[in-house]
Amino acid sequence: MIESKQVKYELVITADSVISTDDRFSIDNLGLGDSYKPLDAYYKNTNGEIVRRKYNKGERRNSNQTLPRLACQVFEKSLVALSVDEKESFPVCQYTPRTEIVCGIFPSVDAFKKQRNTIEYCIYSYDVVRQFVIYCWNIFSTIIFVQECLRRFGRKGDEFILTYREKDKREAVQPENEENIIEEQVMELSGYTNPYSSNLLESKNIIFRGAPGTGKTYLAKEIATDIVSNGYYSDYTLLSDEQKKQIEFVQFHPSYDYTDFVEGLRPKFNEDDSIGFKLENGIFKRFVEMAKENYLISQKTIESLSYQQWVEQRFDEFIISLQDKLDSDEEIPLQNTKQKIFELNDNHLRYTQSEEFVPRGRIFYYKDIKQAYMDNCIEPIQIADNNNLPPRFRIKSLSGYASKVVKMFSAFAGKYNEAINIEHVKLLPFVFIIDEINRGEISKIFGELFFSIDPGYRGQAGEVSTQYSNLHERPDEKFYIPENIYIIGTMNDIDRSVDSFDFAMRRRFRFIEVKADDRLEMLDSLGDDKEEAIRRMAALNNEISKVEELNENYHVGASYFLKLRVLSFEQLWTDYLFPLLQDYVRGMYDEEGIMKNFAKAYGYIESQTGDGDDGSQS
Repeated sequence: MIESKQVKYELVITADSVISTDDRFSIDNLGLGDSYKPLDAYYKNTNGEIVRRKYNKGERRNSNQTLPRLACQVFEKSLVALSVDEKESFPVCQYTPRTEIVCGIFPSVDAFKKQRNTIEYCIYSYDVVRQFVIYCWNIFSTIIFVQECLRRFGRKGDEFILTYREKDKREAVQPENEENIIEEQVMELSGYTNPYSSNLLESKNIIFRGAPGTGKTYLAKEIATDIVSNGYYSDYTLLSDEQKKQIEFVQFHPSYDYTDFVEGLRPKFNEDDSIGFKLENGIFKRFVEMAKENYLISQKTIESLSYQQWVEQRFDEFIISLQDKLDSDEEIPLQNTKQKIFELNDNHLRYTQSEEFVPRGRIFYYKDIKQAYMDNCIEPIQIADNNNLPPRFRIKSLSGYASKVVKMFSAFAGKYNEAINIEHVKLLPFVFIIDEINRGEISKIFGELFFSIDPGYRGQAGEVSTQYSNLHERPDEKFYIPENIYIIGTMNDIDRSVDSFDFAMRRRFRFIEVKADDRLEMLDSLGDDKEEAIRRMAALNNEISKVEELNENYHVGASYFLKLRVLSFEQLWTDYLFPLLQDYVRGMYDEEGIMKNFAKAYGYIESQTGDGDDGSQS
């Protein structure tokens, strides 16, 4: 459930005013921006047309720098036309009325640092090699710059809109420079921060495919977090414990099977210490049941839900009263009969089915008692309206002694007439992530669920009997996947198990390719090494593409280069990239020559060693 504190604020900047839906905002204290994170930024002109930032490859989505970059994008020609003096005197920021006005649009980082030696700057690139560099720190620090652009170059009615939220306390301690900002982009119409979130919501099932190391698994977790938090977070660790229950993660492998995923028999110790077996749900079925419960409850009216909660509460009290009688050795006869209840368990009770005591007795499940009661009672809408009239039991076709148990509960429940006030339960999304989905034997793992996971057969339209349905409490009960389940899979295109991926499963998923250079923003944490890492990665991948037997599916992804946080470029090559590439080319003609070309493209120079007599030998 989305917590109430997760509020999104909207700030509107015009040439004449700056107004926020957050009462704490003040244009006279832009330092407040340190406490907030951006979610969206766009420009709307006087005709109502909306312009969003055109992101460059590897640029962070909606960082603290998105708003000023967007202003530069919208008014690029006007800014370029300014003279050097006009650019250097262009107002950018004034934190309070008592502090100096920070001015200046500079052509390079070096020119900026001559005026202000700090890493707190924003770069906007244009015309391939040209730049605007201005001061930028928190999300409010460039409001004055944006407003000045509107005053000089905009038309009446033009405005910039910034959507933002309060930082989580864990985010508040993170550095605010560009290298550490979490990717957050609220997509138009969808309201989510990740550009792939809408793909998952539209298709229900997606698989991210591509070269190894492209960040597919990390991307899957970002999307799940984004959807579960309703566009509020992209970092899984910031979710509440309840929100984390809406995401499940599993990794397939060759020995993974149906019993792990759906359901199967598991060993257990009996009371006499012998070993038996019991049926247990697998990880996917447990997750589906949790989502299904939310889905069914969310479809109920407040009145119906209030009634159900009233029945649940009364039934718990009913079972406690019966247990007290059994504990005191008091007999519990069924109404006007010699039959009696003699055992209470976690989910069922037992009663004798004849006048003679039968050790096993007859089972009646609690959920059946409650359902029969609700089916045979006039629903007490008046309870939700605080009208003190208990439900009236009406005789319907309920056969045998089971009806007597229900009537016992009805007599007990009828003594209570207090209301239960309850709020409507919101329909929540549940995201199941399958990492390395192609490494498992798909047909063995999913079994009959091939049909149920099809986006066109969600809900009861896709219900099936599972392989162990004859062992269920209710053998005739069907299994289905509700509408609020979303599945993300990841797979490497070059993995040898790709060829065995079931075609029946392929058509039930939307495949999205993640290329090696699609997630370059992951490298922001490398700081000054980022540009060098991107250069080497691009050169190496270009060389890989030149090999006839290889293609872009064999490219090296950005996640490999994250190891540069603890390794040197040379160590990354010798310990990770060289073994990987050598496996790619093993058995090819001129294997050694190909590897030398890879090393040269990457920029690795093998150290030359020899004995002291080399120079004197011919």
